[in-house]
Amino acid sequence: MQDKPKIDYPCAYPIKVMGEHNDEFESVIVEIIQRHDPELNSETISLRASRTGRYVSLNVTITATGPEQIQALFDDLKASGRVAMVL
Repeated sequence: MQDKPKIDYPCAYPIKVMGEHNDEFESVIVEIIQRHDPELNSETISLRASRTGRYVSLNVTITATGPEQIQALFDDLKASGRVAMVL
């Protein structure tokens, strides 16, 4: 069994959020992320639709301050009801 890699906080932490494509997906997800990283740089956000256009992925890099922040962010994203997967 391998140990998890050690992360030195604070650090740049990339996140990919996937869900069904609709007009509100990006704004709702970015609002949730900003609650956990108020200094989120909008230049780190990119959106990409699936080949069929039914799904979308939002890639963003946050400034992670610790594992608790990341877990709370993932929990809030999943609880939104708009997210199919968070990586």
